[in-house]
Amino acid sequence: MPDAPAPAEPALDRDELDRLVEAAAARDRDAFAALFNFYAPRVKAYLLRLNAGDTLAEELTQEVMLTVWRKAGQFDRTQASASTWIFRIARNRRIDAARRAARPALDETDPALQPEPCAPPDEMAHAAARDARVRKALEDLPGEQVELLRLAFFDGLSHRDIAERLGAPLGTVKSRLRLAFDKLRRVLDPDTL
Repeated sequence: MPDAPAPAEPALDRDELDRLVEAAAARDRDAFAALFNFYAPRVKAYLLRLNAGDTLAEELTQEVMLTVWRKAGQFDRTQASASTWIFRIARNRRIDAARRAARPALDETDPALQPEPCAPPDEMAHAAARDARVRKALEDLPGEQVELLRLAFFDGLSHRDIAERLGAPLGTVKSRLRLAFDKLRRVLDPDTL
């Protein structure tokens, strides 16, 4: 006697599907299994229509259904039906996959991605000596001139912004910065910097 055909999948209405998602939110594995059996083939077919290849559609379907399991508690039947909610997840996963595929691969030999080469030891020693001379020269400046240099060069403020912050006239700020540079120039021979 030939095998009897498998019974047709029972038709589920919107309320039943919504209840299954809500039951899955309560971690009802049987409800989730019913959801999976109902939606997984439909989601895969939908993803195939969105030009996902068979393998990608299968992977995305698994991701979608896993998301349904994990986020079933976020489902709100007053906002959308279970079908709308699940297919929106599928559409978003497909968009994410398309964006990932559109990103160019990084070229590991791109000079912008390479670390700066280490300076030779003699250059490092020269730079350290220069830095020590600059620090010493700054220590010898009056405190207000050091503050002006810090605001101008480390904080990146304009002369006008410095004047406003310190409540000093713009001309005073400019002349004090000029004095600081002159003192530094005398102490630090510009040819050795």
